[in-house]
Amino acid sequence: MHVNLPEKRYYGIGEVAKAFEVNTSLIRFWEKEFDVLQPKKNAKGNRKFTPEDIKNLELIYHLVKERGFTLEGAKIHLKENKRKTLDKFEIIRKLESVKAALLKIKDNL
Repeated sequence: MHVNLPEKRYYGIGEVAKAFEVNTSLIRFWEKEFDVLQPKKNAKGNRKFTPEDIKNLELIYHLVKERGFTLEGAKIHLKENKRKTLDKFEIIRKLESVKAALLKIKDNL
């Protein structure tokens, strides 16, 4: 899944949930479950996610929703292989975007 968010320093939880097509409660739940998610909170307590948080959310979404990991399995996988998993995930994401571009060109022919 590729997330379409504009270039910003901080994203609200509503924006993030809409981009991932999930409920805000799932984002809050994942925040409690995964240590890598550490959104900033303002004086009101509103969460502000950084681009780094968005990358981590994409990785968590990929592991849990697309690859079918359990939450415990995803936590263990992130702790043991975070760098390796992140590298593979980046490559997969780039290949998917290239595939989409090539399919678009094919359709135009």
